[in-house]
Amino acid sequence: MSKVISVNSGSSSLKFQLFDMPSEKVLASGQAERIGLDMGIFTIKYNGEKVVTKLPLPDHKTAVDILLKNLKDLGIVESLDEIKGAGHRIVQGGAYFDGSIVVDDDVVSKVDELAELAPLHNHAHLVCYEAFKKALPDIGHVFVFDTAFHQTMTPESYLFPVPYDWYTQYKIRRYGAHGTSHWYVNRRAAELMEKDVESLNMITCHLGNGASITAIKDGKCVNTSMGLTPLGGIMMGTRSGDIDPTIVFYMMKKLECTPDEMDTFLNKRSGMLGVSGISSDARDIQAAVEEGNERAILTVNLYTNRVVNVVGGYYAQLGHVDAMVFTAGLGENDNFTRERILKGLEEALGLSIDYELNSKIHGKECLISKPDSKIAVYVIPTNEELVIARDTVRLLGL
Repeated sequence: MSKVISVNSGSSSLKFQLFDMPSEKVLASGQAERIGLDMGIFTIKYNGEKVVTKLPLPDHKTAVDILLKNLKDLGIVESLDEIKGAGHRIVQGGAYFDGSIVVDDDVVSKVDELAELAPLHNHAHLVCYEAFKKALPDIGHVFVFDTAFHQTMTPESYLFPVPYDWYTQYKIRRYGAHGTSHWYVNRRAAELMEKDVESLNMITCHLGNGASITAIKDGKCVNTSMGLTPLGGIMMGTRSGDIDPTIVFYMMKKLECTPDEMDTFLNKRSGMLGVSGISSDARDIQAAVEEGNERAILTVNLYTNRVVNVVGGYYAQLGHVDAMVFTAGLGENDNFTRERILKGLEEALGLSIDYELNSKIHGKECLISKPDSKIAVYVIPTNEELVIARDTVRLLGL
């Protein structure tokens, strides 16, 4: 029996789950938000209770210290020595890592080197890792990479049609993201189908504020929608996804803006927010759709079109598809988004969907296709933290 903590840190946040392994029981979960701002928020859930505290969180080390203090003060652990390992989500592992790995100085150096490909994420991951390492100096740490699952793509899927030395000298290629989520729901769908994952072709749709779609053949990624960074691919909450590159040069001249300012436009002011002018939250946009707001209607139609185009292309690349999975915030909880996408695909892909059942599904596992559907369609809540915990136990030999 070992207690393992799974850590998912962002530039101003830290999410965690404490597991009892190998039972996989969640002993506690929560998050620290607004790290580095005037006032932060720390939330912890345990034994059916939820405690929310507002307090200063000047840095990640403070957040880690408060997290560990709460685990003791609330009696979740009697001693921090009960925690035997920590697993950390890392967004960008580049081509260095095709799987999770025990952390050493060389691994840290490579993750730091790759930070320019994920500047908002990799640096925060390392700051959080160092904070845990200082607070729990005697335990092992494992890095679990968002990009690892996508390392099975072949060059025709991961290369861009730009000068080849951009790839050899500057590492310009498709890396993808959300790999841990895609891996988990792929395996979970195979379990639900009672089939060997290595015998199935699948398209997994991780649809949240950040979103990506992955084509999986025999349990291995063959293509994914995000590109060099999480800005690429389909339209997202505030990210543009793929656009004509000329737009960037043209609008930089028109707006007389810097590269950093253009980065802000594309990463933080585009997507659903940019098109709707309302919000990056699909719930707000859906409410506006129901009121007849034309830009909200345009937003959901544009989003649907982008997803349908990618799924259709992946269907052709795979040759046949056994299952399709919706996961993450929108995928798990937004029945309107699922319905629009599935209606856009049903004729071409031979889908038969129980739309009444779909309308009732929010955040739980469910097969929403009918028996006569050519493709099984599932809603499966993702569980990246569990994958992190499992890899931590496996690699540390706990």
